[in-house]
This record gives sequence, C-alpha cells and structure tokens, in this order.
Amino acid sequence: MNIGQYTFEEFKEIARQFHGYPAPGLLIGGYMVELAKSHMPEGTLFEVIVESNKCLPDAVQLLTLCSTGNNWMRVVNLGRYALSMFDKYTGEGVRVYIDTEKIEQWPDIADWFLKRVAKADQDTDLLFAKIKEAGAAYTSVERVTIPERFLGHKQMRAIGVCPACGEAFPTNDGPICRGCQGEAPYVTMDQRSAPLVSPNIEAVPVEEAVGKAALHDMTRIVPGESKGPEFRAGHELSVGDVCRLHQMGRSNVYTDDVDPGEDWLHENKAVEGFAKRMAGDGIAFEEQPSEGKIDFTADRDGLFVVDREKLEAFNLVPDVMCATRQGESLVEAGKRIAGTRAIPLFISRENYSKAVTMLEGGPLFEVKPLRKAKTGVLVTGTEVFQGLIEDKFIPIISGKVAGLGGEITATDIVPDDREAIAGAVRRMIDAGCDLIVTTAGLSVDPDDVTRHALNDAGLTDVVYGAPVLPGAMTLVGRIGGVQVLGVPACALFFKTTSLDLMLPRLMAGQTVTRRDMARLAEGGYCLGCRTCTFPKCPFGK
Repeated sequence: MNIGQYTFEEFKEIARQFHGYPAPGLLIGGYMVELAKSHMPEGTLFEVIVESNKCLPDAVQLLTLCSTGNNWMRVVNLGRYALSMFDKYTGEGVRVYIDTEKIEQWPDIADWFLKRVAKADQDTDLLFAKIKEAGAAYTSVERVTIPERFLGHKQMRAIGVCPACGEAFPTNDGPICRGCQGEAPYVTMDQRSAPLVSPNIEAVPVEEAVGKAALHDMTRIVPGESKGPEFRAGHELSVGDVCRLHQMGRSNVYTDDVDPGEDWLHENKAVEGFAKRMAGDGIAFEEQPSEGKIDFTADRDGLFVVDREKLEAFNLVPDVMCATRQGESLVEAGKRIAGTRAIPLFISRENYSKAVTMLEGGPLFEVKPLRKAKTGVLVTGTEVFQGLIEDKFIPIISGKVAGLGGEITATDIVPDDREAIAGAVRRMIDAGCDLIVTTAGLSVDPDDVTRHALNDAGLTDVVYGAPVLPGAMTLVGRIGGVQVLGVPACALFFKTTSLDLMLPRLMAGQTVTRRDMARLAEGGYCLGCRTCTFPKCPFGK
C-alpha cells in the first residue's frame, strides 16, 4: 500500500536517508499523516501537533510543509502515538491515533508496538511486510478543535544580550537566558575542569588553631533558647576557646591563614559588594556582614519598591540569595525589609561577577516617601446629590488619605451627569489638587457616566479593571500631572479593597500600568475575615 505519492519501498528508502534507518514507527507515521491529510478540505492551510517525540515528527516533516523549524509542527509530548492536523486559523481538524483494539488484528505489529516481544526476537522483514499490508487499518480518526492558545505563532518580543554569559537570547525568556537559568543540557570543558563547590582549603584541629584567627563566624545553637555567632571572623582563638569549640561539636576549624586562590572570594567580601549595589534611596544596611549575610532596614517611612525582574535574575545565579518583604508595601523607618548573603564560605569569582552583573542599572529596592497629596474627593451619584442617600464616601476616603499623610483640598458631590462631573474635576484641578479620588459610577449601568466624564476632562494613561475582589471596577489614570483614582462602590461596604492597594502607590508617585495591575491577581482575593488585620494578611500580596 502506497504512502501518499510514494510506494512503500520508496518511502522506506526516504525514511532511511532522513532518519538513519527505516524505523517501523516512521513508516506507520507515514500512513497516519496521509490519512489525516485526506480528511482536510482542499486548499486548507494546516498545522500539526504531534503527541510523541519518537519517529512520528519525522513522518510529518517528510510528507508535509510542517516542521519544528517553521513552527507549523509542535511536539506536545503526551507519550501517545497520535497527531492532530488542523486549520491554522480556525483550529478545526482531525486527530489520528493508534487504536489499541484494531491493532490486535495485526499481531506482529501489536507485539512490536506494545513491546511484547524483545527486539532481538523480532522478525524485521515480516514486520515491514505487515506494516505495508495493513496501511492505516489499525488507526482511528476523530474530529477535534484545537484551543485558541495553540493557534498562531508567538513572536519574539526582542533579542537581547544575556548579562550572565554575553550571548544573544529572546528577552521574553526572562532577565537572563534559559541556559544561565540552569536549563543548559551540557557542561563546558572549562566548567568540568574548574572546582565546582569550594576552593581547596583544609581545616585544622582546634588544638592547632590556638593563636590563629577564625576565618568565619561560628554559630552556637542552644535548642529553644538561642542561636548566634559564638566566635566572630577574625577572633584570635585561645586555649580557653578549645573547650567551647568542642562543646559546639567542632573538632576542626578554618583559620584566616588559608589561601583560597584568586578564583575565590570570601563570603563577607562578596556580600558587601552586593549590598552596595542593592540599596537605593531610603535603605540602610549594616556595615559589617555577619556569617556572610547583610540585612537591610528602611531609613524612612514610605512605600517599599522592589525591582522584581532584577531580584529574580540575581537569585538565578548559583551561591547567592536575596529575600525581601513584599514589594509595594508600606514600611516604617527602622524596620527590616530585606537580607542578602553569599551562601558558601567562598564564592567563585565567576558567580560573583554574574551576580554583580544582575544588579547593574540601578538599585534593587528603595523606599519611596509618600507625598502630602493635595487630594480632591469627588462623589458621583444623583441619589446622593439629591440627598436621598447620605454620603459616606467622603469620610471614608478622607480618613484613608489622612492616614497616609495626605490632605483633603477639595470635596464635591455631583449628579450622574457627564458635564457636571467633568466640570467638578476641572474645578478641583484649578484648586491645586494633584490627586483626585472619584467614587461610584464606574460600572456598565446606563447611568454610570463617570468614566465618560473623566475622558471629557482629559483622562489619559487609563487602566480600568483590576483582578482584585473587592475592587474589580477600579480605575487609574491621569489628567496632565494630576493622578486620578476611580473607586468602585464596594469601598462603602468592605473595610479593605483595591483602594487600599492603589492609594499608597499613587501617593508615592508610582505610575500604575496594566502589568502592575495584573500582578495583583495572585493574592488579590480578600477572604472577608470577620476581624480585618490588613495589611498583616495575604490580601494584595
């Protein structure tokens, strides 16, 4: 039985030249590909998803224009010998698979496919003959629709140079290339010949260390009571220290007369270099490392801001770490906010250089002070304007603004009228407001015209909608240099909403982007606890 335009023997030879030998799976795959093609309407531009990475992808590449190189064929390795061929625009197509009931009608093929006979005991010529005779008789076809996420080709956003290795890579892979993230399937000869864990230094018995200085801090732990350095780096060990070291379980120690070589850097030296590059405005840190670690504290009250991509890139480098408090959280002066350390006693110069490279281009974190925002509170709603409902928005918003150090410059209540709302916004700007918080009228009801009125007043850089509950209908934007925050009605009924997440950011001068808003999704679901402990809870984190 032919395989498309080829006789079985012709395709067998093509398979041998392409694959290295005429694998039975490739020959079977040829029949499967041709069967799928027969079900596609004439002229259809199709793509293929293959569910096995063995042999079947080669059959697709030999008999169609689809390949991994042009991305018209993708391998989603589900471990099943099947392929789906589909219209590249609609996703409609067919799936061809080996039917385990039908294949039993061909015992020689079934024994091979299900590996019931050892390879050494198989009759290859007989197997080829049976494959030729059966054709696609033991396969089945089903109609399928491919989900939208598999349609179309993802474009590379940009090509950059990996700061760790210096090679080009798609920047949408992350802050550094995937090879430097630990996914490289090889070890270079330079890496094989280099020491991988630590320099070649030797510890000495504690008795022989008397009169020498300790190379590193040595910790004493009393379970349930204390943990801390019993001996600091540089401490000159005395006879009296020998007993204490033995009590700590130390028979050998490192002293500072060892020479690790120029390829290694002591933990304290390394972490000093990291700390100087990490700390931005409003951040203080200890001058002297302890056990290769430095802690950071807030030098002022404000909003703690972290460069998340840089933090991730730094932590992808071996032998280093940095942990921080949640970004975009309010911190008080003197409170600890982060810590970094070199993990081994000595870090290789190579990893140190990579880590330092990750910290280029500005600080890793900073504390931004909250400005004394001149705030206008604008309540929209005809029922409130007419006095049918008592306004409670102004007291709520005013209290939260004052709690962050801002001041209320102007307040107003206007009906659900575009011209009235836009006019009130302009009056607040004329009064000197640099932040306008407007409430209600942000949904899709016909009378909810607040968004339209803000547009009339010149609103730009709009982000409407937040993955936060309560607070999905939040709006942020600006009118010239004036920040605008639209607060949905849920702020009347819940103590903590998206308002509490957005207001500090705006008062710290942050520009909120759609990506910033999207990052709130994880942790953006309030549990509505009977006793609210925000911000000491997972909400917004």
